[in-house]
Amino acid sequence: MERLWKVAAGAAMVLLVAASGAQAAKAPAKKASAANAPASSGLQPARIAGKPNLNGIWQTLSGANWDLEPHSAQQAPAAPQLIGATGAVPAGLGVVKGGTIPYLPKAMEQREANRKGVPTNDPEAMCYLPGIPRATYMDHAFQVVQGGSDDMLFIYEYDSANRIIYMKKPEQPPIDTWMGTSYGQWEGDTLKITTLGQNGRTWLDRAGNYLTPTATVTERFTLKDHDHIAYEATIEDPEVYSKPWTISMVLYRKVEPNAQLLEFNCVPFSELLLYGDLLQGAPK
Repeated sequence: MERLWKVAAGAAMVLLVAASGAQAAKAPAKKASAANAPASSGLQPARIAGKPNLNGIWQTLSGANWDLEPHSAQQAPAAPQLIGATGAVPAGLGVVKGGTIPYLPKAMEQREANRKGVPTNDPEAMCYLPGIPRATYMDHAFQVVQGGSDDMLFIYEYDSANRIIYMKKPEQPPIDTWMGTSYGQWEGDTLKITTLGQNGRTWLDRAGNYLTPTATVTERFTLKDHDHIAYEATIEDPEVYSKPWTISMVLYRKVEPNAQLLEFNCVPFSELLLYGDLLQGAPK
C-alpha cells in the first residue's frame, strides 16, 4: 500500500506540471522539471539509488505503430479519394529482429483477417487502451516517473493511459486487463519489465499484428546516454508464435524547454465510428 501511495503522489505531481507551465517553476515541481531538462542543463542526476535515471518524456521515431515488419509506402487504408496522400502509410524498415513475426499457421490466418478490417477494426481507431508493447511506440510521447527503489509509473499521452511498474518478481495477476500487469527488475543498468495478464483485445500495430491473453511481454530499457534509450521487447506465446520474437528501437528524450505530455482524450473522436449508426437518418 505504501508503494501505491508513493506512485500516486508522483503521478499527481506530473499531472500538475503538465497542466500549467507556470507551475513548473515552483519548488514542488522542481524534480519533474529537472527530469525533462536538456542534457546541457546539468539538472538531472545521472543515477537514482544507484540505478540509471530514466525520468523524462520519451518517444520513438521508428514508425512501428504502422507495421512492425518491413513495409513499403501504401495508399491510405480508408477513403483515399477524400484524404489523398495525407492518410498514406509511410514506408518502414521494420523493428522485428529477423524481419518477420513467426506466426503459427492458424494465427497467421487471424492476422490476415485483421488486415482486411483495417483501419476500422483496429482497437486504436476505437480509442481502446493500446496494451504493451504498443503503448511504447505509438505516435505519442510517454513519461517515466522514477524515484529511489520504489515502484515506477509510466504515463502515456494516448488516451491518458498509464501503468504501474511493480518492482518485484513477476507473479500471475488475478485478472486480465487492457494494459496487463507489469513487474520490473534491474539487471545491471537495464530495466527489465515483464507484463502478464493482457486481455488479448489489443493489436500490436495498424497492420493487424496481434497478441493474446496468454502472451508474456518482456521489455528492456537500457539508457545509452542522457537522451537515448535502447528499447527491446520480446513476445512469447506458444499458442500463436512458433518461437519467441523481439522488436528493437531507439527511444528519444524530448529536450524542448517546455516538453510535456499534452492531452489526447480520443474518446470523442471515436464516437461516430462506434455509434454513428444510431444517429437519426443514418443508413440502415
